[in-house]
Amino acid sequence: MKFRFDHNNINVLNLEKSVNFYREAVGFVEIRKVESADKSFILVFLGDEKTGHKLELTWLRDRTEPYNLGDNEFHLALKVDDYDAAFAHHKEMGCVCYENPTMGIYFIEDPDGYWVEIIPENR
Repeated sequence: MKFRFDHNNINVLNLEKSVNFYREAVGFVEIRKVESADKSFILVFLGDEKTGHKLELTWLRDRTEPYNLGDNEFHLALKVDDYDAAFAHHKEMGCVCYENPTMGIYFIEDPDGYWVEIIPENR
C-alpha cells in the first residue's frame, strides 16, 4: 500500500480575494471548482502547474467570522527558483509577515491570515 500527497485544504472568507492572492503572490492557477447544489459551499483547487499537489480553498456561504488559526504554527511551504525576485515581489505586495535571514527564508500572509513559507530552490 502506497500513499502520496494530493492536496491541502484551507477555509477562506472571501474566495475571490484568496484566489487572486494565490495567483498574484505565487502563480497558482485554478485546477477545478466544485459548487454544492444548494450553493452552501464552493471548493476551488489551485495548482502550481509543476506538481500534482493542490491547495483546496473552501468557502462556506454562512461563515462570516474569521477562522481561528490558533498560534498559526501550521503553514504551507513553497520553493522558488528566484528567491530575490520573489522577495521583492512580495514586499511590493505588502504580504511579507516574517523574515528569517539566518535561515534564508521568509513568510507571506494570505487574506485570511494563513502563512506561506518561501524557501530558495537550492536549499
